[in-house]
Amino acid sequence: MAVVAPLLMLTYGLLRWVDGMDGDRGNGPAWDVGHTAFFVAMVLFAFLAVQMRRLVIARRPALGRAAKAAASIAAAAAVFGVACFLWVITGDLFDAFRERAPLPDPLETAGPAFFGLGIVTLLALLAAARRLPWWSPALFLAGFLAIPVDLDLLPFAAAAILIAFAPLARLGGTRPPESQPEPSRAARR
Repeated sequence: MAVVAPLLMLTYGLLRWVDGMDGDRGNGPAWDVGHTAFFVAMVLFAFLAVQMRRLVIARRPALGRAAKAAASIAAAAAVFGVACFLWVITGDLFDAFRERAPLPDPLETAGPAFFGLGIVTLLALLAAARRLPWWSPALFLAGFLAIPVDLDLLPFAAAAILIAFAPLARLGGTRPPESQPEPSRAARR
């Protein structure tokens, strides 16, 4: 998931360029395939957020209750943001959906922000637990912030996010490590 989601996002960014080559962006094969790739990428990002939360919580000795609560809140924020993205993508693919159920304006702004903050928080918690390098959350944030600057920067953003997630992929996918019994107090001394 940590590799496939950014690659699908990259596919969307590249197909967005292709779709705009004729000066018009909209319904056509590049538009539809690109948006479908982006839809799947966002679904994978939601699953990835849940898995990153599990990785944070699996680090019981290293992180306190506050970090575990922050991981749960961050994962929920990321999933909420993904839901907003999916709503907009569905509207981009199906005009009738967008006309009947437009995403409220406040959610169009808040959704991406919640997604970005949720993911960067999860990456930062994993970096704090020394599971990821410090630059992983920083690079994700740089890539993510490039998107609202100009949507034509999507390929750059996707590449940055892919590099940011690469260490996560090396953690053995996104599955938490096998649970081991917590050491006794005597063993921890």
